Amino acid sequence: MTKIIIVDDHPLVSEGVKALIETDSSLEIIGIATSGHQTKELLTTEKPDVIFLDINLPDCSGIDLCREILLKFPSISIIGLSTFSTPSYIQAMLDSGAKGYLLKNTTKDELLKALKTVISNKTYISEEARTILNTFKTETEIVLTRREREVLQLIASGKANSEIAKDLFISPATVDTHRTNLLAKFKTNNTALLVKQAVKLGFVAF
Repeated sequence: MTKIIIVDDHPLVSEGVKALIETDSSLEIIGIATSGHQTKELLTTEKPDVIFLDINLPDCSGIDLCREILLKFPSISIIGLSTFSTPSYIQAMLDSGAKGYLLKNTTKDELLKALKTVISNKTYISEEARTILNTFKTETEIVLTRREREVLQLIASGKANSEIAKDLFISPATVDTHRTNLLAKFKTNNTALLVKQAVKLGFVAF
């Protein structure tokens, strides 16, 4: 029996996913959480094989939560489940260790296929999400490291180097190096143009 937890702050989504999963007798929903805090509380008593994890939670980013969960429980397979079809979000979720990514308009067949795939220790990206990633990679040759994406998102949110350094537990000098590298990669010479270009190419979403 494969044990599953659903993490989403919209009850309608959670109940819908639960209903689809329960059509397969080999799958069992052992918990539903609506926030990062609830998820961590749930994991103190339950040991799921798979977690369906929304990116946009009320108290944290699902991307950060994914990374945090896998540091403590590396055997859990996490599938990102989101309305976000922005390439940077999909890639960031995968970079955080997620074994799969589905958009919330997924079908029952695809959802069950994703489950079977990650259970067998393989990665599953929905056809729509894969197309988005492939198109994005075709349109741009800009390749960012995970840290550069984190710094870029914080720059786009208007934070100064000192604030970014504090958030990421790195030195301001390191942030400045990342900022310089980002300006070079996006072929821009100021922060405003950097953010504008990053949004246009899908590296940043608001």
